[in-house]
Amino acid sequence: MLKLKTTFLALALAGAATMATGLAASAQEKATVGISMPTKSSARWIDDGNNMVKVLKERGYNTDLQYAEDDIPNQLSQVENMVTKGAKALVIAAIDGTTLSDVLKQAKAKGITVIAYDRLIRGTPNVDYYATFDNFQVGVLQAESLVQGLGLKDGKGPFNIELFGGSPDDNNAYFFYNGAMSVLKPYIDSGKLVVVSGQMGMDKVATLRWDGATAQARMDNLLSAYYGNKKVNAVLSPYDGLSIGIISSLKGVGYGSADQPMPVISGQDAEVPSIKAMLRGDQYSTIFKDTRDLAKVTADMVDAALAGKQVTVNDTKTYENGVKTVPSYLLKPVVVYKDNWEKTLVDSGYYKKSQFQ
Repeated sequence: MLKLKTTFLALALAGAATMATGLAASAQEKATVGISMPTKSSARWIDDGNNMVKVLKERGYNTDLQYAEDDIPNQLSQVENMVTKGAKALVIAAIDGTTLSDVLKQAKAKGITVIAYDRLIRGTPNVDYYATFDNFQVGVLQAESLVQGLGLKDGKGPFNIELFGGSPDDNNAYFFYNGAMSVLKPYIDSGKLVVVSGQMGMDKVATLRWDGATAQARMDNLLSAYYGNKKVNAVLSPYDGLSIGIISSLKGVGYGSADQPMPVISGQDAEVPSIKAMLRGDQYSTIFKDTRDLAKVTADMVDAALAGKQVTVNDTKTYENGVKTVPSYLLKPVVVYKDNWEKTLVDSGYYKKSQFQ
């Protein structure tokens, strides 16, 4: 009888242990990941959000996806709410990477893992990892596409060029610009490229909030002030939304006609309107960053961090945020032209061909 009781007790304890393990696994599976995206005004951020939710839900996480519509107080409030509601990890694409210090201090006090998503969070020690693309290389590819489009390596030139930068509160904008200038500056120094306005440096060419209307207005001003009897041959644009505004400005003064062809214009994010612009011959190139891959890398970071395992990174030197060097994983960007867009974007399943018809 004693033996039977002992066996029953052992079985009961084993069952309880199994149940506890099951509950722990269930709790782990149901951890909530807060995802804070900057805006729905850019198609790429909608894709980023959707891809993050898809991958994380496939891995058993709950998700809380919020868009701040480029309003800094709104993003702060949304992230604070995620912290209060008990998110175990935060994935944040910051509107302004310098404004999150206080809320991230709260997050760190609660043991929440913080991952900066494609935009570096600055001025705080409380960001654990950074998932992004090689942003310096993005700028290099943009500039190389202009060099190709103009035929500079064939000795052609000189050509007139104007430079546009991204938002000054986005750390990536400086990497894009510096990467591009590493290619363009030798041509500028040799006189093969001429910045007719003389406007160089992020303090002069930045475009707040990556706003296409702001870029269009600046291009209007450049054309009226500096190009009365001159032609623009190329425009460095770091983002498709800016490119569309720049194109509208140029078309407003007659570019895009047989006797006044469009300048060679770069871009980034491979957004549908810009691919259509490329097919029309209005935009020359864009940069494709496969957000499906970025979502997977970020989900891997969440998985490893919440399981107490080592998080995989491939860069521990580049991204200094003013307080610490943030361990990062960098993916490779791809340049897209009129002759490879379908293979790169449609055959890969990122877009459907019907979206361009």
